Amino acid sequence: MRNITLMSALTGYARLLVGAAMLLTLAACNTTEIAALEEPAATPITGQTNDPAPGFENVMAGSEEDFILNVGRRTYFTKDSATLDSVAMATLDKQAIWLNSNPRWLVKLQGFADDSGSASDMATLSQKRADAAMAYLVSKGVDANRMWAKGYGNDREVRDCTDRSCKVQNRRVVSNLRTERDSL
Repeated sequence: MRNITLMSALTGYARLLVGAAMLLTLAACNTTEIAALEEPAATPITGQTNDPAPGFENVMAGSEEDFILNVGRRTYFTKDSATLDSVAMATLDKQAIWLNSNPRWLVKLQGFADDSGSASDMATLSQKRADAAMAYLVSKGVDANRMWAKGYGNDREVRDCTDRSCKVQNRRVVSNLRTERDSL
């Protein structure tokens, strides 16, 4: 009986020692210096609508990242149409303002279509979409010599799908910034 009590006491004592050793080990760890090296200081959030998203505080004005994040490079169209709706025009208005403020950039307007028709029809439609976006930007003061348009049909789909909400993503013109003209 005495052996069982002694054994229980040792087991309890051993648990206490292990627990104390773990606490001392954890207390000895100091990760604040490592964390300071791995993570940049957090930018204070003021709660304003126009605050940059975390991680994008240092996007340089006039950069390609600025264009993509703050202006938007995709213009969407309705099915089988190259007509600019009010949302497309609002996107292109923002692009025109930005491009007129940043004349060093050239723009390749790439038109795309979904798979709602023949390959030939979709190639024609995607070119018309790219041309429509270019004509609109020109009407807003962007020099036509800084832009070129190319339709790709449905060769470069964002997603291959049958769902309407998915197909909409493929009906677009993407405004890609360039520093020099490339081939069509």
